Amino acid sequence: MATFTRIPDGETPVIDVDPSRRVAKIDKNIYGGFLEHMGRCIYGGIYQPGHASADTHGYRTDVLKSLQTLDIPVLRYPGGNFVATYHWQDGIGPRESRPTRPELAWEGVETNEFGTDEFLHWLTVLGNCEGGVGKWTVEPYFALNFGTGTLDEALAWVEYCNGKGNTYYANLRRKNGREEPWGVKYWALGNEMYGPWQVGQLNAEDYSKKAIVFAKALRLLDPSLVLVLCGETGYSSWDFEVLRSCIPYVDMHSIHIYTASSDHMKNVSAPLIAERAIEATAAFIDVARIENNIAPTKPRTTICFDEWNVWSPTRAPGNLGAEEKYTLSDALAVGVWLNVFVRQAKYMGMANIAQSVNVISPLMTTEKGIVKQTTFCILELFSRYMRGWTVHTHVRGGVYTGDTEPAWLKGVQEEGINTLDVSATVGKDGWVSVAVVNMDENKDVEVDLKIGGAVEGGVETHTVTGENVNVVNTEEEEVRIAEGTWDGKGKYTFKKHSFTLLRWKSDEKIVGSE
Repeated sequence: MATFTRIPDGETPVIDVDPSRRVAKIDKNIYGGFLEHMGRCIYGGIYQPGHASADTHGYRTDVLKSLQTLDIPVLRYPGGNFVATYHWQDGIGPRESRPTRPELAWEGVETNEFGTDEFLHWLTVLGNCEGGVGKWTVEPYFALNFGTGTLDEALAWVEYCNGKGNTYYANLRRKNGREEPWGVKYWALGNEMYGPWQVGQLNAEDYSKKAIVFAKALRLLDPSLVLVLCGETGYSSWDFEVLRSCIPYVDMHSIHIYTASSDHMKNVSAPLIAERAIEATAAFIDVARIENNIAPTKPRTTICFDEWNVWSPTRAPGNLGAEEKYTLSDALAVGVWLNVFVRQAKYMGMANIAQSVNVISPLMTTEKGIVKQTTFCILELFSRYMRGWTVHTHVRGGVYTGDTEPAWLKGVQEEGINTLDVSATVGKDGWVSVAVVNMDENKDVEVDLKIGGAVEGGVETHTVTGENVNVVNTEEEEVRIAEGTWDGKGKYTFKKHSFTLLRWKSDEKIVGSE
């Protein structure tokens, strides 16, 4: 949570942070990832038999090592639009028996060489765990086929993954080499079913009827499932209509938004639409609970922002692999995206950057190795440090009053867009982390940083910037994290077009579990 006061030009900006003002617990799942059968995400991304870095399973170890630095808590799979024509049984059993199918979402061909068991095994390697209920360090999150798929097929998939008894699909899993249930907890009831691009598109009423039927049956098979409703942008009539109908049957509501602009200020400020989307969805959830007489003892439906990122489909078309080359401006936009999730932690149950390798991704593979894009630095700092509880911040600063993309964003920013975008957290250990994006392309900003409570020792600084907002990373990594220290006294200068993470040990005593 953050509040803001606009100040006159020439006045010194202020950032006020007090770790005693904890607002909400941050769900670790906001740092989730996403792997779709699209472009080079799976084949040539995480899985490339014969590559110099591949292990005996064909998993690229350079990719695994890089993703492990992000401490990803949950990964969505196998789509995305891909899932609307995906039949999971094509991707199990002996590889030589698996069919090759046309892939309609991204105009490709799916060999099914990599499927359910390979993905779940890959997660055990990524998380250095054995998998199963209570044993995952990186949880799987599957999306069900609501396009060409059937309820029988969905039930069979859940049974295959989670079945414990002497039943057909549980035994088929055992036959394929996995004795213990995989324990897949998170299941999405389709993907973007509102869209005209989607195979099997439905209107909100028909989708709701189908989602309720699926949800009831799935819960009979496995009551422990966490079911995710298919939302849209979070601020659409679809979102309200499906929530109003389905809220008694679901645990989370998904929303998808991508932002991008060739203009720096439009680009870096665009993720603020996600803040309004989350606030609108939270209001829809409240109304739906009230109208459905949901008992106050039932946990509140949370928001699953399971596709978000900077992406221009014109610049990086999906059917051509969607391989973005991210600039420093894009990295700062990702910083604003993540600041939004931290500020809105009260409502957030999960967020998944789309995607985790090669496809609109912070991590790219080449035959020589990997390239960490500009956005990787930001994601790494947030996932490493911005955990625990979100802390209220108040910013007094200057504003941007120019055009925005989308245009409606300007209309909901009453005082203008604060060019110092801020979030803050405190951990159980008392460490305070403050993330600041200085959107201004041309001006360093000296700030009076007011810190509530004592600072034990100095302040760590982690800064990401570059020569200009258009710089990109190659194998040389023009944009990287620069670490330093500050004594915590006086004013701090945030460099132009930069992301800065400040960390210090406070004397805040926190009671309760992390």
